[in-house]
Amino acid sequence: MYAIFETGGKQYKVSEGDVVFVEKLVADEESEVVFDKVIAVGGDEFKVGSPYVDGAKVIAKVAKQGKGKKLTVFTYKPKKSEKRKLGHRQPYTKLEIVSIG
Repeated sequence: MYAIFETGGKQYKVSEGDVVFVEKLVADEESEVVFDKVIAVGGDEFKVGSPYVDGAKVIAKVAKQGKGKKLTVFTYKPKKSEKRKLGHRQPYTKLEIVSIG
């Protein structure tokens, strides 16, 4: 059984036991998060919502809150001696999918 749910403006296809990295959520580690914006559920019977499937939910456990790898951003203007170097680390939440209902 699998489900497609939406969070952080993105869609994720998951099944039970999967580990997925999503945009940062406001939740403590080892707590459970319920996603009710389920777009489709598959398995024995495939259901598609309009826009969401009624009564369907994905329950996940927060495994970790962290930051991704560092990206270096460098901008400059030629012949003007103007340059800027920045770094960015995108925050994420690591989820373990517990059940799909």
